[in-house]
Amino acid sequence: MSLDDGSGALMTDRAMPETPHRPPGRSAPNDARNDAPLFAALDLGTNNCRMLIARRARNGFRIVEAYSRIVRLGEGLSQSGELSPAAMERALAALATCAERIRRRQVQRVRAVATQACRAAANGPAFLARVQRDTGLTLEVIDPAEEARLAVVGCTDLIDDRFQSALILDVGGGSTEISWVRPRVQNDRRAADILAWHSVPIGVVTLAERFPEPARPTREWYDSMVEAMRSQVAGFVGAEAHRAAFADNQAQLIGTSGAVTSLASLHLGLTRYERAKVDGLRMTAGQCRAVATSLMDLDRAGRAAHGCIGPDRADLVLAGAAILEAIQQAWPCDQVRVADRGLREGLLMSLMRRRRRRRR
Repeated sequence: MSLDDGSGALMTDRAMPETPHRPPGRSAPNDARNDAPLFAALDLGTNNCRMLIARRARNGFRIVEAYSRIVRLGEGLSQSGELSPAAMERALAALATCAERIRRRQVQRVRAVATQACRAAANGPAFLARVQRDTGLTLEVIDPAEEARLAVVGCTDLIDDRFQSALILDVGGGSTEISWVRPRVQNDRRAADILAWHSVPIGVVTLAERFPEPARPTREWYDSMVEAMRSQVAGFVGAEAHRAAFADNQAQLIGTSGAVTSLASLHLGLTRYERAKVDGLRMTAGQCRAVATSLMDLDRAGRAAHGCIGPDRADLVLAGAAILEAIQQAWPCDQVRVADRGLREGLLMSLMRRRRRRRR
């Protein structure tokens, strides 16, 4: 990936102090040298543009700066087949901010990826060429298999090795990736093995556009979204061999993405989002349904006013709840473990491991 001196409009975001990334329950890594090389992982999705800048530490990595901006790149894509001019401008502004921070921090290794919106849009290649010209960022369009693999790498530390297998659910804006994985043995630092995976071309943006929200949400409207997702999940080739593990309570469900973390924060009664309380949380299927029911008692303005949802997610959070419920109906288990980690963390860990192998 290359960077030049191209500039663009800046967008404000929440700055993040150095924060340790580690498995829950372990002590914070304290050996990250301030002069250690910096790595950046950038994910341009259908709904969000997100970036992490970090340096390696003993038990993972230490986050130096985080950026997240809802850009809705895939807005209207399911109807038009193309990225709209307004959506591209929003994404370009966010990417310009990322490029400026990468330069300012003198990041040594960067991997920037784009997912479903750029895969599906007829004008996706032209947009990515403009991104490179205007910001200096070269975005790699990854396929669903790589997207699923990176989510698994990022979530591996949340997999409990007392289970026979785990199902990792990565809910995006334009697609949803589902991966069956084999837990690692204790103290194994490698990523979990993927046994089977499935990509559904439905995410929170595409599902919300397919089922426009009525003035007041109804159970019938919500259930229609659940059923639409369930019909897609039925095509998960290779998963039947692992269904018995769920029946015997020997499988674990892990949900990653804003769709799942938003539900978790509401379940906890938070008035503002707190990652430390959400990441690693366990919720029952009944608790997930209770949150969805409470959301349907609010209109869009009420959801927009909530500090853990906000106006940018107000029309998407119920679609996210419906996707999660469809998976829970198809693969029933006692709990879902919430992951505020995933593709970006997988990108960082892959970058760092690659650099370590080269140095050897």
